[in-house]
Amino acid sequence: MVSLLCTLGQHTDEVSCCAFSPSLLATGSGDKSLRVYSAADFSELPFSPLSGHGYGVHCCCFSSCGRFLVSCSTDGSTIVWSSETGEVTAVLQHPARSPLRVCAVAPDSSLVLAGACDGTVALWDFPSKTLRRCSAVSEASVVACCFSPCGQMFVTGCTHGDLKLWDTDINLLHVEKDAHDLGVTCCSFAPQFIVEGCCVEFRLASCGQDSLLKIRIVSQREGAAWVMKLLHTLTSQSAPVLSCAFSSDGELVVSGSVDKSVAIYDVNLGTLLHTLKQHDRYVTAVALSPTMPWIATGSMDRSVNVWRIGEPVTTTAAESRQTVCQERKLPGHSRLLVADWSEQDVQTWLCEEGLQELISIFKANNIDGAELSRLNKETAAELGIESVGLRGRLLRKVAALQAEQSGSEAPDEFLCPITRELMKDPVIAADGYSYERESIESWIKGKNKTSPMTNLLLQTTLLTPNRSLKMAITRWKSSQ
Repeated sequence: MVSLLCTLGQHTDEVSCCAFSPSLLATGSGDKSLRVYSAADFSELPFSPLSGHGYGVHCCCFSSCGRFLVSCSTDGSTIVWSSETGEVTAVLQHPARSPLRVCAVAPDSSLVLAGACDGTVALWDFPSKTLRRCSAVSEASVVACCFSPCGQMFVTGCTHGDLKLWDTDINLLHVEKDAHDLGVTCCSFAPQFIVEGCCVEFRLASCGQDSLLKIRIVSQREGAAWVMKLLHTLTSQSAPVLSCAFSSDGELVVSGSVDKSVAIYDVNLGTLLHTLKQHDRYVTAVALSPTMPWIATGSMDRSVNVWRIGEPVTTTAAESRQTVCQERKLPGHSRLLVADWSEQDVQTWLCEEGLQELISIFKANNIDGAELSRLNKETAAELGIESVGLRGRLLRKVAALQAEQSGSEAPDEFLCPITRELMKDPVIAADGYSYERESIESWIKGKNKTSPMTNLLLQTTLLTPNRSLKMAITRWKSSQ
């Protein structure tokens, strides 16, 4: 049995990653921030959110001891944070400042690895924070990487669909061509490995744009080459699978998909155990706690769901209230558009904004999110709110709420691909994509002569104003 513990809705853009340490849960987002929660009650820590990246966060992970949190971003940097204080302890720059899509920390916390859009991986010595090597491992973007549980090897996956096994000197050990048609999206080693006589064996999960999750046995006999043997091909999800992770005992594997579902499988049997369908948009990230029966799932709907595997436990009234508080801290973030809010969501919002005296009026008039979003001076007066000051305060709160959501709920084509913010001055670059002028100019000035979207060389740095897109954004903003 799997039960939903709580929903965390503090991010203002899509959730791109999540990771557990023994005592913490970290989440990263296109809003350029990371948020850190206690794994005991999923309350957000005082130093959260963490802000240091210039662009969206793509991946995050903890060191094995949990003392450090590592994150990487389109800005070409890997940041090491203290898990105790939230302070930045190191900023590791990719030598070519190429956008970084994925990062990993070795099990013994000796190395940090990051995969880049230019097909390279950068490997740093973790204790000294010095670059050991930056090497080309693919002709395509590196979007997946993970260390083996022994820490002596790592796997990379690319948008061309290959999986490659490397030693920590970045010598190639094995290539699995076309492991996933149309591209790999994620890979993960099971925490355990088996040594029998002269043979060592690992289990590797990978997923991709082909809508498949695959489990492989990675093994070597003494003196022989490394081999990968397909164990299971898991097909329960109907769209590209974006993320996968093993449980701490290696018995379960979890995956998240574009079809908005989370699938939980028995690794040994290759059978589907549970399908979770709580998210409203693509499931981009999954993580499992190393010490507790928790699963965290992150989505483009800007929320993180925390699930319990196994029989539900009895909670105290205080614990129940805490879960509700976390789940509904700001209803708009967990329920998407204001227009989708229920009457209860609106009343919760009134409490949070210090407008409790209006609850009875809103209840009597059955004000839900759709009615709230249409509220103006005239309709507020018709509700019978006699105090001019109270009416004014309500309208200012509604205007602020609409302004907040107008930036984060915009159609994807209105958001700059670099900053994930609503564009004010969109321009078309040589790759055919539209960007915010200031962002793409900064990108090009920073010696990035490749497309942020395709990683191919920009034939020219000429930028053309996209007037039709600018007019569409203006019309959309006026309608909000």
